[in-house]
Amino acid sequence: MTDVLSIVPRPSIAAGKPLLEVKNLVTEFALRTGVFRAVDDLSFSIEPGKTLCVVGESGSGKSVTARSILQIIDSPGEIASGSILLHRPDGTSLDLAKLNPRSRAIRSVRGRDIAMIFQEPMSSLSPVHTVGDQITEVLRLHLNMSKAQARTEAISLLRQVEIPDPEKALDRYAFQYSGGMRQRAMIAMALACKPQLLIADEPTTALDVTTQAEILDLIKRLQQSTGMAVLFITHDMGVVAQIADDVLVMHHGVAKEYGPVEQIFHAPQDPYTRMLIGSVLKLEQKAEIRLARPPLDTTAEPILTIRNLSMHFGDMKALNDVSIALLPGETLGIVGESGSGKTTMGRSIMRLYDPTGGEMLYRRADGKVVDLAKLEGAELKAARRELRMVFQDPFGSLNPRMTVAQVIGEPLLVNGIARGKELDERVCHLMDQVGLDPAGRERYPHAFSGGQRQRIGIARAITLNPRIIVADEATSALDVSVRFQVLDLLMRLQDDLGLAYIFISHDIGVIRYMCDRVGVMYRGKLVEVGEADKVCNAPDHPYTQALISAIPRPDPRDRDRSRRFRYTEPSQVKNGSTAG
Repeated sequence: MTDVLSIVPRPSIAAGKPLLEVKNLVTEFALRTGVFRAVDDLSFSIEPGKTLCVVGESGSGKSVTARSILQIIDSPGEIASGSILLHRPDGTSLDLAKLNPRSRAIRSVRGRDIAMIFQEPMSSLSPVHTVGDQITEVLRLHLNMSKAQARTEAISLLRQVEIPDPEKALDRYAFQYSGGMRQRAMIAMALACKPQLLIADEPTTALDVTTQAEILDLIKRLQQSTGMAVLFITHDMGVVAQIADDVLVMHHGVAKEYGPVEQIFHAPQDPYTRMLIGSVLKLEQKAEIRLARPPLDTTAEPILTIRNLSMHFGDMKALNDVSIALLPGETLGIVGESGSGKTTMGRSIMRLYDPTGGEMLYRRADGKVVDLAKLEGAELKAARRELRMVFQDPFGSLNPRMTVAQVIGEPLLVNGIARGKELDERVCHLMDQVGLDPAGRERYPHAFSGGQRQRIGIARAITLNPRIIVADEATSALDVSVRFQVLDLLMRLQDDLGLAYIFISHDIGVIRYMCDRVGVMYRGKLVEVGEADKVCNAPDHPYTQALISAIPRPDPRDRDRSRRFRYTEPSQVKNGSTAG
């Protein structure tokens, strides 16, 4: 890490004086229905070298706060009142709230004094310019470097953020980078002018837990070597516990609580903060519904037996000789990072993909065993009534032009099971089952929150009384307080309807909370299968151990990074490279 230490810090602010002071900030959006106040009388400060985490659920105003600081609020939003004071090293202060969003004055602050990295690097990096061009542009604009100087500095920046072979990586495009590498490139760009403050807006949300751990470590090391302050926006309380000095809890644009991380976690004052932390801690243990159940009958005949399942996309083996069984009434978790083959496995079971090889033996209600991999036509249609899927994105999987009644009732209509008054009654009953008010059945999906939309997806999945539900990251897009409500709903429905679940997730907390057994996938292979408690708390395989070691603990008193390590495949050690 000598390269990181080579960064020369800019002069620091006088001790005890904040770098940034936000006072009584109000940011509003003028809408047809009136004025929406996204940030309401918000005050906080950030000291040099410190990390302030802003936490809250979707719609709390976190991102609008960050964008207000740099005056990059989406139209028709604007700062209505309040001040954002930036105290510079030369002793001068600047009120960013008073600057015109298009002025040269605010442009000189962006990137140079305050830099920002965003949640989804693919949408914030240009797809038609190389990564090198984008970094050198920042250097030439703010630091007046020559082309050659900017290129040398850009290579140095990529090396500092640990992108392999930076001389070649510089001339690649964003789509040629992995998710973790794209985020590293964004950080390199943000650090190009050695800013006093780095604003990170959900920078690890779209990343795997091991990549997230590395990005957090990288930001921390760069922060220590440059002395920059970090404003870190997240909804992940585990991340907050690991990196924050101070925490600001937001809800509907208002600051609910603000103080040192130790106080927020161990002596929270506000009921909303207590609820947030309670929701996180709840996922640290087994669900009460699960604990109340009798033990699973492990001697029962499996409802689904997968043998030597393979799925190839050209030369890539997305699934490589996978074998596992699902028992009646069981929740089988499938866990792994992006690209491990989890979703491919779920879609192969549903026959959204036609597997390259292997068997998927499904035991029907009448006891007859059929191979899902070979079914066609009417037989496949009949099997799909008994195997249903709940998708990750509750909005993308619902037709925006259909009412909720039409979305939920469609499987009944298509299969000729119900129509007219009977269909309406069935839809009302299904909405009731998943905790939705049937009175809203004529509304469209956009009128519902994320959690409610996922309940609509679940109602649609149980419409035909299935026996197996494949849930693909069904709660990853949801806030933590909504997440365990949906998980509890799924378990209650499992008891009521006798369902078996294949629950695909990258969140070990979710797997621990609701699963009986878990299979761990790595690069298309199942590397470990066992009881959920055993795999989550005392895994055998080194990859699973690395996965567990990377999970941020929701306790600021437990910041021991020495336990964390990265899995390296034996075959790759010989080749001199590490696992991605």
